[in-house]
Amino acid sequence: MTSRERMLCVLRGGEPDRVPVSPWGFGHVDPDSEVGRELVATCDLWIEAWCGGFHFSGAALDAETCVEGNITTTVWHTPGGDLVSRRQRTDVTAATIEFPCKTAEDVEALLRVPYEPLPTDFARFHAARTRYGDEALVCAGSLNAVCWPAETLSPEDFCLLWADAPDLMCEMCRIGADRLLPYVEAGGKAGVDCWRVIGGEYVTVQLGPAAVPELLTPFDTRQVDVAHHYGGVVHYHNHGPIMRYLDALAELGIDSMDPLEAPPWGDADLAEASRVLRGRTCMVGNLDDMEIVERLPEDDVCAIAAERLDQAGRTGFMLGGTSSGTYTERGARHFMAMVRVAEDAAR
Repeated sequence: MTSRERMLCVLRGGEPDRVPVSPWGFGHVDPDSEVGRELVATCDLWIEAWCGGFHFSGAALDAETCVEGNITTTVWHTPGGDLVSRRQRTDVTAATIEFPCKTAEDVEALLRVPYEPLPTDFARFHAARTRYGDEALVCAGSLNAVCWPAETLSPEDFCLLWADAPDLMCEMCRIGADRLLPYVEAGGKAGVDCWRVIGGEYVTVQLGPAAVPELLTPFDTRQVDVAHHYGGVVHYHNHGPIMRYLDALAELGIDSMDPLEAPPWGDADLAEASRVLRGRTCMVGNLDDMEIVERLPEDDVCAIAAERLDQAGRTGFMLGGTSSGTYTERGARHFMAMVRVAEDAAR
């Protein structure tokens, strides 16, 4: 089997020639380097392509941006007044230090902005698909509907909006989904056959189980259905403790989920997760990129990998990291060593 065939086989519930060993992208490895080419040839990589053409507020949002030192300030002009966000950059990273919406009134003002969709463009997906062919599984990155409130309110205000104005949160997600689905449909028509959806963890980590049927189930199922209608598969990214959410997430109709973090970083037990999922959704990941794959000696990494393969079994599982994209050449070589472990387990 090629890597693409192997990965799609597992995603669709089949039994592959061996369990895929599937790092998320290249981490800090240059794809054009010798080790980068070896990684593609040896492992079963996920390659994510974020494509242009979607923003929840659309093309009609009137925004002004100015940069002063390491602070970028953006002002959104809405019928209910200006909304201000600030983003700070350091030598290492960047983060939002002020979010545009602070109150329910700000959310209502944002929802009154007329919506005009952006033109879609899936060229990056097709470029990656052409470059890697059957050596990897290329997916288009996508948000889900709850990303709109979660990324326009601070984590604290996001939680407070759910506590104080849950109907408004649901309405924002409903409108967000109505705007997002045409983008997913356009991707399907353009030949996108694999999606990676992010955002679920905003609910599972920050809001808890009661929010899942209100903010994920009604909207994410629609998104998955559209992707499936055009023959695509859907991979769902959801950090954090996951065991009590497995059944609800599988019911979304997703084809796979990651990263199923093991203790102490999460609570995933692959044997129990496999029992709960009953083949409905492929498990991806479980080995922490930095604390296991990158840090431990190769023999220890391979021993842990063998244990995970024994726990998960030959179907419904891809051995991978935590999709952090932080591993280096050391981690890449450990992923390649895990392929030998998977080959041994398949014999």
